[in-house]
Amino acid sequence: MKISINVEEDIKDIEVVISCSRLTPEIEKVLATLRMMERQLLVKKGEETYILDVSKVIYLESVDRKTFVYTREDVYESGFKLYELEQQLDECGFFRASKSCVAALRYIKSLKTDVNRKIKVTMENGEQIMVSRQYAEELRKKLGVK
Repeated sequence: MKISINVEEDIKDIEVVISCSRLTPEIEKVLATLRMMERQLLVKKGEETYILDVSKVIYLESVDRKTFVYTREDVYESGFKLYELEQQLDECGFFRASKSCVAALRYIKSLKTDVNRKIKVTMENGEQIMVSRQYAEELRKKLGVK
């Protein structure tokens, strides 16, 4: 792979050009990373690829080495690992709920303290997520709850 950067003072907008003989999974991942900078995720449903606004994401879940993205309407699959998405979405109001789940703070409907200092979170779409003890205190801090 060859990377070229052209720096000129009179250029107003950033332009990224990718020249290739075919679209590979590596190139798709580069494109997805660039999209995330604009608060968009590249996700798949079946054979189609969608550009999804991060504000529509309720939570993300890792199951059998696949990462799923949940919105009110649909479930999509991401090519990224959960920890990669967590790093990108941290400043967008997301929190780690467990080893296999990252959720959006803005979609929390209610909290209920559960056994062993876990927290049962009900999201606006009715889904319930268990926040493990390991991440419960961090969630309380982010929400300002004791």
